[in-house]
Amino acid sequence: MSILSGVSSFFGLDIGTTAIRVVELSGKGPVKSLVKYASAPIDIKIAQSDSKADQQRLVQALRGLLTQANISTKNVAVGIPSQKVFTAVVDIDRLSPNELAKTIRYQADALIPTPLAQSKIDWALLGDSPTDKTKVEILLSSVTNDFVENRLDMLESIGLNVIAFEPDNLALTRSMLPADASLPHMVIDMGSTSTDLVITMNGAPRLTRSMPTGTQSVVTAAMHNLNIDQQQAEQFVFKFGLSKDKLEGQVFQAVVSTVDLLIADIEKSIKFFQTRYGGSQIDRIIVTGGASALPEFPLYLANKTALSVEIGNSWRNVAFPSGRQNELLAVSNHFGVAVGLAEREE
Repeated sequence: MSILSGVSSFFGLDIGTTAIRVVELSGKGPVKSLVKYASAPIDIKIAQSDSKADQQRLVQALRGLLTQANISTKNVAVGIPSQKVFTAVVDIDRLSPNELAKTIRYQADALIPTPLAQSKIDWALLGDSPTDKTKVEILLSSVTNDFVENRLDMLESIGLNVIAFEPDNLALTRSMLPADASLPHMVIDMGSTSTDLVITMNGAPRLTRSMPTGTQSVVTAAMHNLNIDQQQAEQFVFKFGLSKDKLEGQVFQAVVSTVDLLIADIEKSIKFFQTRYGGSQIDRIIVTGGASALPEFPLYLANKTALSVEIGNSWRNVAFPSGRQNELLAVSNHFGVAVGLAEREE
């Protein structure tokens, strides 16, 4: 799943559940310059479907977007949705690089949810294990061959050259964190159907989770508890969110138990991280996606966890003309994955 060397220009491609997004950057080092970005909405059914007809619709939408954005390079780094990838931090005996690779493959068979023969695995050495001095810590990722091959076939069919596949949540941390982040940070990205959570330390992921509560769950709670249709529920949720003083707090009351389920998962992750890493404290939580678009959610999360919460900026490590700041910040909560993919170093 790693990038090929010698590729000078490429773009990041995020095929989300409700939209496709592309970002092209130029330059080297911690701050790159924006060349192009664009997005196109897609039907949620298409994004999650394996049928040939739906895949064809996805191809057409992508082809149209690349033409509209005027992306000239054919090289692309592609995100893998968190629901399709297994990522874990594991402890492995301290060994020589060759022995380590063999041992990881052997142990991966017992760790990953799909048979090794049907999976692509990738790993990165993080450093010493925090719990056992005779072991090292490894970040292990796996994805099924079928998913990668289908996506590869689809992208090659429109003339693209895939130089890398990367889990969405790992790309996200690259765009959301300051380039020199060494203290522990948590990044939370709420999508339509799920929420991705990553805790990093010294800039590397130490815990990744995909939780089944997304913005759709919150909208559904509003529909049922307020007895309104989906369109009205969406308007209420994204206008009033967790505000207790709007509409006499009715929207808050309708959705708070669903939001609390998500926050309980977040708190469990914090506890797990602190236990494993000897009480290391999380410096701040960075929220993006629906987590930053839901009014009062960042404040509610800060009060529940007693941690600093900030709204993420996908473009924080990207240079662009100052006149475009408002335009880019308005779409920032949708572009974290695509920007992170475009920020990969060779």
